[in-house]
Amino acid sequence: MRKTYNFLLIAFLAAASLTACSNAKESLGLARSAPDEFAVVKRAPLEMPPDYSLRPPRPGAPRPQEQAVGEQARETVFGGTSAARKAAPASGESALLQQAGATQADPNIRTVVDRETAQMAPEEKPVAERLLGIKLGKNKSDGSVIDPKEEAARLKGQQPPAETP
Repeated sequence: MRKTYNFLLIAFLAAASLTACSNAKESLGLARSAPDEFAVVKRAPLEMPPDYSLRPPRPGAPRPQEQAVGEQARETVFGGTSAARKAAPASGESALLQQAGATQADPNIRTVVDRETAQMAPEEKPVAERLLGIKLGKNKSDGSVIDPKEEAARLKGQQPPAETP
């Protein structure tokens, strides 16, 4: 009896300590999960059809009275229907576009830009030199290896650097 009591006490303490862990709560089903507010979709209201001689719907076919979820989201974000969005611009907007020269835009501008970019000479400059104007590489010395002992002696005595052959 005493062993059973000790076993139950240890099992209870282990279960109590596991409930403090959020992962243990979720795996045991103790944590609450809220619904995803972005996954909620509005359904069309139920109606009685005016004509009862309608054909039954095909399984898996979309409902004809509902918009697609993507179209519904597009309408919510941009406003209006897709037909209204494709309408001609207002008179003020078209006047602005005409004055800006947007009506005479070259439709093949991408090929023109690609051709001009290909004709430009590629510059092999480091990023620091291109962006910050820091001259690297060309203004350095010839890149010969410096003897650390000679350099330390030169700096202490301010001797001129030794000539490399």
